[in-house]
Amino acid sequence: MINIFIRRNGLIIREGLKLGDEKVKILKEHDKILWIDLFQPSSEEVYYISHTYNLEVPTKEEREEIEQSARYWEDSESITINTYFLVRDMQSELRNETITFLLCKNILFTIRYSEFKVFDEIQQIVLATPKVFEDGFDLLGKIFEIRVEKDADLLESVAKNTRLLRKRVFNSHVVNYEEMLEDLSSLQEVNMSVRDSLFDKRRAITAALKSDKADSEVKRNITIVLKDLNSLVEFTTANMHALDNIQTILTNQINIEQNKTIKLFTVVTVAMMPPTLIGTIYGMNFENMPELQWDFSYPIVLVIMILSTIFPIIYFKKKGWI
Repeated sequence: MINIFIRRNGLIIREGLKLGDEKVKILKEHDKILWIDLFQPSSEEVYYISHTYNLEVPTKEEREEIEQSARYWEDSESITINTYFLVRDMQSELRNETITFLLCKNILFTIRYSEFKVFDEIQQIVLATPKVFEDGFDLLGKIFEIRVEKDADLLESVAKNTRLLRKRVFNSHVVNYEEMLEDLSSLQEVNMSVRDSLFDKRRAITAALKSDKADSEVKRNITIVLKDLNSLVEFTTANMHALDNIQTILTNQINIEQNKTIKLFTVVTVAMMPPTLIGTIYGMNFENMPELQWDFSYPIVLVIMILSTIFPIIYFKKKGWI
């Protein structure tokens, strides 16, 4: 689907177009169009836009490449940016998906294949405040600004949950290590996803600042966004260290619990060795064993076996081994 944001009588109006519609002819009004958003476009729609505006639209394979030259490039007429934006999938898990931004003739073109809340928000802002957006560069800067704010909110949530997890590790009387490790892994995954997204956007913005196509006001605005990105990258590093610290603590606690279990079995094994030895001796089939003829030999041997079990346990306790 093609969504067009076009100026009409001092306002910005949104038009949804499909190939074959009569309204498609407004695509020729280059000087009035601010934004063309291609949401889950068909190959015919992508071809039509690229042919109409003489654009080189990246293929799916080019969109997913991670080299700097594949994430940002420009020619004499246009700028192309492929960058990660976070989106929740059907299982409500965060993942990074590439969105393509193209700037040509002061029009912003976006190509995306998933619903992003940031796009819903920016569309409402554009329609409500048309005078703020003079060209596609203003719009691009605002999109990045809103997305970075949402990334900051995600990192704050990760930091908050990290602190809560740390308290659980130290304060819980009954520790569910499996549940804690699962929560830890989830926080690490979110933190890494946000970090990857921030790094990718930072590369794109850094390259865009070197372009001579954007005016000084736009560059000033995206420079502020870049500073926010840098601070958030440092924040992800701090979160990562905190999560690694919790993982180390959990690993040590698990090792301590395992050592306690092993120590207990060791003590039981050692304590049972003397009575086992006594029982083994009197289980031998020798004829000349005078104790076998005693009237109280059986209870005497039982008492000796019990005492030989108790004495090692008392000794281990005094040594602090149990």
